[in-house]
Amino acid sequence: MISNQVLQTTIDGLRSIARVDLCVVDVDGKMIATTSEEMSNCLGAAQDFSRSPADSQEVQGYQFFKIFDEAQLEYILVIGGSGEDVYMIGKMVAFQIQSLLVAYKERFDKDNFIKNLLLDNLLLVDIYSRAKKLHIPTDVSRVALIIESENSRDSNVLELMRGSFGSNNKDFITAVDENNVIVVKELVEADAGKEIERAARTIDDFLEKEGIAGVRIAYGTIVKEIKEVSRSYKEAKMALDVGKIFFDERNIIAYNELGIGRLIYQLPIPLCKMFIKEIFGGKSPDDFDEETLTTINKFFENSLNVSETSRQLFIHRNTLVYRLDKLQKSTGLDLRVFEDAITFKIALMVVKYMKYMETFEY
Repeated sequence: MISNQVLQTTIDGLRSIARVDLCVVDVDGKMIATTSEEMSNCLGAAQDFSRSPADSQEVQGYQFFKIFDEAQLEYILVIGGSGEDVYMIGKMVAFQIQSLLVAYKERFDKDNFIKNLLLDNLLLVDIYSRAKKLHIPTDVSRVALIIESENSRDSNVLELMRGSFGSNNKDFITAVDENNVIVVKELVEADAGKEIERAARTIDDFLEKEGIAGVRIAYGTIVKEIKEVSRSYKEAKMALDVGKIFFDERNIIAYNELGIGRLIYQLPIPLCKMFIKEIFGGKSPDDFDEETLTTINKFFENSLNVSETSRQLFIHRNTLVYRLDKLQKSTGLDLRVFEDAITFKIALMVVKYMKYMETFEY
């Protein structure tokens, strides 16, 4: 938990006060920090001492002390010299390092590790070293889910989730801001896609029963390395935003279901305005009357099938053809032609995206 540099700085400072050489060895007998290279002579004895039942011991002119992280042996402190004064100095140094362990454990516990992992605040070497220290597997399949509720800031979603789903030590439930709760879920089933969908449904049903309104859940793609968890989280964030724009009727959305909406979401607004102007001139789809908009949407829902669309709209086929002809005259686009239909569909989505982004400008 403590970096080697911190340990080295600590014992250097203590040596300048106590005037005795110090060495910190891990349980494998590897030297972590030392004030004198001559202390390497005691590595074998330190490893032997780590297997003994004693908490402190004097061997061949060196004092050995065990330093525990809770009940687990973490380091062996070796101090050069013998006598009561040296023993007292050793106890004080061991206590100082023990205090550092407690402080760093509090700082870098699993929750903080996951938060920093999600936010890309960790170097690659730190990700794996801390994961090992916290006994978190690094090569299992995981996915990040984001949970948002209608009144995120006023709800107790995080507490509810931890209370009901937090007992599973394979999954992590945390929050990096006051708006969303994040679940980093470990996947164990062969059909991971169904496992994620089932987990999302379970969370949604649970929060609904708890009276949490307007729950939306988004999740990223599956990653197989712990270093990739932040990517899944970023994908889930995008899925949440894009889902609000183009899939507002759905409360669970996956990143790989966003389709072309994912591309439109990344377009700059000036480019969107230029595109709409080229397609509709000075007009906007908002200028179309309700009848025209209903006809367009139903035509797309039925995959450009004239007969099925007219049946569902309860109008004659010729009436639908007349409406499509009228739309073609005003826009220059014939929705019965696939290429024109695609252009029109994209234009409608771009307008929807622009309207959504306008809400953040005020």
